[in-house]
Amino acid sequence: MRPRSVRGLAAAVIAVILTGCAASAPPASPPTASAPRGGAAQAYVDVGLAGQASPFEAYTRRAAAIDPGFANPSQLGERLRTAAGYEPKQLESAMIAYAALAALQEPRFVQAIRTQASKGGGRDLARRLAQDPDAALALPGGSAAAARANAAVARRGEALANAGAQVKKTSYSIQRQSWSRARISNGPQRLAAVKQAAGYRAEPADRAQLTQALAEGGRRNGASPVVSRGVAVAALTVLGRDAEAKRLMTDRNAGQCLRMAKLNYHQCLAAAGTHYEDVYCLGVHAMTDPGQCVVDAAKAPRSVRRAGL
Repeated sequence: MRPRSVRGLAAAVIAVILTGCAASAPPASPPTASAPRGGAAQAYVDVGLAGQASPFEAYTRRAAAIDPGFANPSQLGERLRTAAGYEPKQLESAMIAYAALAALQEPRFVQAIRTQASKGGGRDLARRLAQDPDAALALPGGSAAAARANAAVARRGEALANAGAQVKKTSYSIQRQSWSRARISNGPQRLAAVKQAAGYRAEPADRAQLTQALAEGGRRNGASPVVSRGVAVAALTVLGRDAEAKRLMTDRNAGQCLRMAKLNYHQCLAAAGTHYEDVYCLGVHAMTDPGQCVVDAAKAPRSVRRAGL
C-alpha cells in the first residue's frame, strides 16, 4: 500500500532521482538504459527547506569562485564585497538546512520516516527529535543520511577554504605590481560598502545551482552536532513539523566561528593600508576562515575517554 502523504499542498516537494545506471548493450545493438534492481530510488527536497538552504549554497559557491588574479583596485573591491555576502546567523541556519537537504537524498531514510508517520507514530517521533536531534541517527537509514549530510557540508567548506588559500598566496606575489602597493585612499567608504554587502541576495539560477550541488552526492562517516541537527530537520520536514525543525537550525559553535570570521574580516580591512593587504584580508578572513568554520562544523566531535573511578 502506498503510504499516505504527510504534508499538505502548501509544502510541495521536488523529486530528485538519485540512482540509475546505464547498462552496456551487445555491440550489434544500440545501448539501452536499465533500471536498477528494485526500481529507481527517489528522495524528496522540500521547497521551503530549499529556500532556507540557498544562502549557504550561494555564498559558498560565489566566494569559492573568486579568481586569485587581480588587475586593479576596482576589481579587488568587487571581490571584497562578493566575499562579504553572508550574514553569520543566516549562514549558520542555512548550513543546517543544507545538511538536511543532503540527508533527504537518502531514500531509505525518507521512506522510514514516511512509513512511521503512516502508522501513526509521527507525533511521538517529532517530539523525540525536537528534544534529542541525535535520535535521528538511530532511525533506519539515519547513519547513511548523516554520511550524505557530512560530505555535502564539508565539501562546500573545503572548496571555499582552498580558494582562500590561493588568494592569500596572491597577496604576496601581487606586490610586484605597483598598483597593489599604493595606499588605499577610500578606506572608510570601502569598509562601509563591504558591510552593506552582507546577507543573501537571491539570483534566478540559485535554485538550479542548489539542485546541482545536491546531486554531487558522496558520503563521509561521522556526525557533528550540525550534521545531527540536519538529519533531524530532514525527518521533521518529512513529518510536516516545520516549527520544530526551525528551532533546530542553530549551532552555537558554528555560529560563533562565523561571527568571529566576519569580525576579523572587518578589522583586517580597517587596518589595511595598501591594496595587497586587502587581498590578504580577502583570502584569509573572508574565505579561508568561514570555509574552515564550515569544515569544522561537519567534523564529528572527538570522543572523550574518561578515566575509570
